[in-house]
Amino acid sequence: MQTIGVVGGGAWGTALAAVAARAGRQVVLWAREADVVSAINGQKENTAFLPGVTLPSGIRATGELADLQAADAILMVSPAQFVRPVSAALNPHLKSEVPVVICAKGIEQSSGKLLSEVVAETMPRRPLAALSGPTFAHEVAKGLPAAVTLASPDERVVAALTAAIGLPTFRPYGSGDIIGVQVGGAVKNVIAIAAGVVVGRKLGENARAALITRAMAEMLRFAAAAGGEAETIMGLSGLGDMILTCGSAQSRNMSLGIALGEGKRLDDVLAGRTSVSEGVYTAQIVAQIARDKSLYMPISTAVAEILSGGRAIDAVIEDLLHRPFRPEVQE
Repeated sequence: MQTIGVVGGGAWGTALAAVAARAGRQVVLWAREADVVSAINGQKENTAFLPGVTLPSGIRATGELADLQAADAILMVSPAQFVRPVSAALNPHLKSEVPVVICAKGIEQSSGKLLSEVVAETMPRRPLAALSGPTFAHEVAKGLPAAVTLASPDERVVAALTAAIGLPTFRPYGSGDIIGVQVGGAVKNVIAIAAGVVVGRKLGENARAALITRAMAEMLRFAAAAGGEAETIMGLSGLGDMILTCGSAQSRNMSLGIALGEGKRLDDVLAGRTSVSEGVYTAQIVAQIARDKSLYMPISTAVAEILSGGRAIDAVIEDLLHRPFRPEVQE
């Protein structure tokens, strides 16, 4: 794998492009924003989404999906709700054996499908993988140490991708559980909003620790229902990502939750942002799937209620605190 195609010119896509370039690959990065393409090619910096980080040589940005035709692997980093149209448009330009790595974190709202299922429909018969873990884009882009889970049903795909983009400061840990990796990345975004609300409402560190721990139980239930493995959820792409995203206001989802907890309106918060807070779009479908499958996920459901505007934050918190007592571990 000498040429890596990156689909998505946001902060995370740019950071992964930097990783691949540092690993010695030629990188073609597709971005829909013309100013991002111009800035990366002309200034070696994504001034819109990752300002202040000088990118390594070996990255060429483009606004044409056809320019990814020589790629030996594709990192799919478009926002989750755009993966279907972008992947469908990209498919005709790629060789049939080129693997696609899901690097976005979310669930398709319209269908309730994991992104690997979406890509399997739009780019059929291609090898698939998923990459996720506790990573802030600007730290990865600067070359600071990080570790992720890289999952595929095909061990050869994991091995080839690890050899292509693995670095001492970017450590992929292999897995065969592509479902569990995606569940962790999607659900933790919802929980990060809840953790932010706890901070914004000044409910204390005890409350945040309790919320994160009980949310892990929800993530485990969701993964099991989807066919994922508990060991994956307790690893980098589940527990690791939850610790990072629910512990720092650098997280887009947690910072959004903080703003809501402080009394700001969702529309006003979103209007002031250029980057996508995936948890906003994932919360409703996670809650819907939980209802459809009779999964006990009160925290995720509470976030969906807050984001829909149907209930006041204090009322939702009051309901959570007055639920019946129950054993910590249940079958």
